Amino acid sequence: RKANLIPKLTVIVVTSQGLKMHGGVALEDITKPNMEGLQKGFENLDKHISNIRLFGQTVLVAFNKYATDSEEEIETIRQHCNSLGVGFAVNNAFCEGGKGAEELAALVVNTIEKAPSKKIHYTYKDTETVEEKIKKVATKIYGASLITFSSVARKKIALINELGYDKFPICIAKTQYSFSTDAKKYGVAKNFELHVRDIVINAGAEMNVVIAGDIMR
Repeated sequence: RKANLIPKLTVIVVTSQGLKMHGGVALEDITKPNMEGLQKGFENLDKHISNIRLFGQTVLVAFNKYATDSEEEIETIRQHCNSLGVGFAVNNAFCEGGKGAEELAALVVNTIEKAPSKKIHYTYKDTETVEEKIKKVATKIYGASLITFSSVARKKIALINELGYDKFPICIAKTQYSFSTDAKKYGVAKNFELHVRDIVINAGAEMNVVIAGDIMR
């Protein structure tokens, strides 16, 4: 946003273990075959794809292959991506070096040549209030239904407005394991509360960092 950069493509990196985790499979079992858990995890992947498309981005999926992955699992993920009109490629560079990434590299080049992203649709405008920016990201991207602010966060918002920093974009700092602020809510959390504990003003970088849930920066 600040540099007016327009990416030509967005790549989402996926693993079978991540899909199984979000599909409800116990962490100690995610390396084992579990087609039901894998397919349940598609809901999480679909939400990420939907979010990227909201930004006006062309998207493809790069599947990072592990030794425990079966061909049946990989093919199931490929077919699911195809059904969504999303490109899919296996990345096995860890084991095979550059050769293992050729399929992904070719797909990236081909997609950029034929169907590149042309513009970005931002979730909010710079001119909107800090509260409205947080609300739009929390509801449209994460799926929250309620946004609450601590007294500390409220005081920070008042200070931001007083200093004229309300036009800065926001960066929400929260757990990476869930769309919610609860790291244990796998899959796609819905109708949850996003509680803002604090807001850190980064005046030099010109952004306001919103602290939500238990997260160590």
